[in-house]
Amino acid sequence: MRKLMIVAAMAALALGAVSANAQTTRGAASLTATAQNFTPIEKAACGPVWGRYCAPFHHRVCRRGRCWCAPC
Repeated sequence: MRKLMIVAAMAALALGAVSANAQTTRGAASLTATAQNFTPIEKAACGPVWGRYCAPFHHRVCRRGRCWCAPC
């Protein structure tokens, strides 16, 4: 029983040491570099390229057993 308690205490100590070094914020020093790499624009699901089933700016929609190409 004593060995089990020692092993459990060592495991808790090791896990505590690992999680104590986690960084929660990036800090003000790297704010400029982060802002240059950030873009709020995400690519849309469909665009000016031909898809497998539909023309550009359309995507495949299936409802009630019927499929068609709907505009984006």
